[in-house]
Amino acid sequence: MLNSYLPLLVILLLSAFIGVAILVLSALLSRKNASPIKLMPYECGMDPIGNARRRFAVRFFLIGMLFIVFDIELIFLFPWAAIYEKLLMFGFIEMLIFVLVLLLGLIYVWKKGALEWE
Repeated sequence: MLNSYLPLLVILLLSAFIGVAILVLSALLSRKNASPIKLMPYECGMDPIGNARRRFAVRFFLIGMLFIVFDIELIFLFPWAAIYEKLLMFGFIEMLIFVLVLLLGLIYVWKKGALEWE
């Protein structure tokens, strides 16, 4: 039974060795001439000035959640498309109802003004 786990053990030990070797070589061979400018955090091309804990508008989070909801719902279309020919008309009508519910949700969110960025 131990012979069946031997290849797995060899792969784990080899990957651990490679990981440690990369870290050690990086520490030994890297340049160590840090300046205050190099040690300063860099965020999206903007100088980090001010408090890092500023408040975001609720609208930012609302749009993020809506994006996640509609993005995840889109994932359900891929398995349906993969077995579309097996489902025939029943599967088509089910997915049509699903897409209509999503469309109604999008229209509701749009009418409420949740997608407006001010």
